[in-house]
Amino acid sequence: MAVSVKKKIWLGTLFLFLLLLLTGGVGIYYMAKLKNDGKNVLKANYESLSYCHNMQQQLGNIDRQYIQSVHNFEDALKRQESNITEPGENKVTNDLRNDFNKLQAGDTSRQNLHAIESGIQTILSLNMEAIQRKSKAAEETADNALTIIIALGVVVFLIAFTFIVNFPSVVTNPINRLAEAIKEIANKNYTHRIHIDNKDEFGKLADAFNEMAERLQYFESSNLNKLMFEKSRAEAVINSLKDASIGIDKNNMVLFSNYQALQLLGLRAEDVVGKPVDDVKNKNDLFRFLIEKETTTPFKIVVDNRENYFVKEIIEVAQGEAKNKVIVLKNITSFKELDVAKTNFIATISHELKTPLASSDLSLKLLEDQRIGQLTSEQKELIESLKHDNQRMLKILSELLNMSQVEAGRIQLNVNTVSPNEIVENAIESVSGNAKEKDIEIKYISDKNLPSIQADADKTTWVLNNFLANAIKYSFNNSSIEVEASQQNGSVVFSVKDYGPGIAKEYLPRLFERYFQVPGSKEKGTGLGLAISKEFVEAQQGKIWVESEIGKGSVFYFQLPANSLSLLGTTTLKLP
Repeated sequence: MAVSVKKKIWLGTLFLFLLLLLTGGVGIYYMAKLKNDGKNVLKANYESLSYCHNMQQQLGNIDRQYIQSVHNFEDALKRQESNITEPGENKVTNDLRNDFNKLQAGDTSRQNLHAIESGIQTILSLNMEAIQRKSKAAEETADNALTIIIALGVVVFLIAFTFIVNFPSVVTNPINRLAEAIKEIANKNYTHRIHIDNKDEFGKLADAFNEMAERLQYFESSNLNKLMFEKSRAEAVINSLKDASIGIDKNNMVLFSNYQALQLLGLRAEDVVGKPVDDVKNKNDLFRFLIEKETTTPFKIVVDNRENYFVKEIIEVAQGEAKNKVIVLKNITSFKELDVAKTNFIATISHELKTPLASSDLSLKLLEDQRIGQLTSEQKELIESLKHDNQRMLKILSELLNMSQVEAGRIQLNVNTVSPNEIVENAIESVSGNAKEKDIEIKYISDKNLPSIQADADKTTWVLNNFLANAIKYSFNNSSIEVEASQQNGSVVFSVKDYGPGIAKEYLPRLFERYFQVPGSKEKGTGLGLAISKEFVEAQQGKIWVESEIGKGSVFYFQLPANSLSLLGTTTLKLP
């Protein structure tokens, strides 16, 4: 029966463990034996010597302190009687007891005292001889233990060393042979085979490897035509794609370019496919744009004297640690045309609706004139409601007109030198009424000697006014709003800070998108104000952003360059 590699490793480890256990067990046994012998010597003999020395001392003091010495002698004798361990010690101790009893009865003759001293000396001699005998036995035990442990250690070392030297080859030799075979296969030597006679896991692995090599050899010899066929089919599929596609491998070589891409580039397949990217981009401006420009915004390409709009998408294909990529150009001309039509439609509808709304607003103002007649309180409430709805409709139409102008790609800017304080004061004045309705205090903080800016005063005021209107809308009653203007790195930064409910972090990146509204918000709007603000600020070479945290309010910022004369005058900025 074949023994598996796992079982061999398990048995080898168990064998080494047993050797270690045997060596440790023998050492522990002799150490425990020596320890017990030492304890026995201490208890059995050294204590008897101590008792005898005490009795000798009391016997010497018996003339001076008879009663005390007899009492102490009696105590030591009792201890000795309970610690008799050596042959003949019991008889000598009994004789000592008899002689001591005579002493207690009043026999203090020299003969009796000499007998007691002789008995003590005999006990001392017996225990001294025992100590010498036991010490010699302990030394012999220690010598024997040292000899056995050294011999056992040498045997264990030789066995373990042999095992350590030879056993790893059981695992490493087949692995090395397998590694060599894999290198041969990697070098496309599919005739290489592994010959392992063992029937363990390595034997099974060798059989599986040989079977794999045999199949690879078969595929190598028979699949060349299939590969050529698949290559032709892949090229046909790529050319059938409606979107222009260009493939680039990890070595920066052009793998393929379908018919649509070649038509846009104005090149032939042999001028692109299989060529280094650097060579192609040096010869073709469009190819260089596609390779170097990291942009997702639509761009225009003139094809057959007709403007076409495309967006670039890069698809990365992993190949080990390196990555290939496919550049896909999607034609969005039809969507662009629909978007232009939508923008024109919104602009037309907004413009047409603005006239009747303005007329109805004038009619509502005439109804409020007392010269026409007195109105009841209910009629006044209805007129106020109609005025509110009418103003809301006018605001929505104004934002739609602004957005249609933005989407059309042309924002009219009237840029002049403007004081930041003037912009802030005009914006605060326009929303002061709304702030009073909610008892909100608007605080204005500004740096001293704040420089003027080059900006469109109306549009910049509109942006700040939009920030303030939103801050008032989302602030609590009896709260405050802070407006700040400061100079930073050659720009003037405007900020509006409120102490409302705040905005969750996941929604902050989308706040300036068109029609976006924070989910769950009780206050509803068009979702266009912040988007238009972003376009207005960026059209003036500025930057807009927001900071917010739930429960701590929000701060909206925008910055414009200070003392820049590059935009001075009436300008039309064409947006991408």
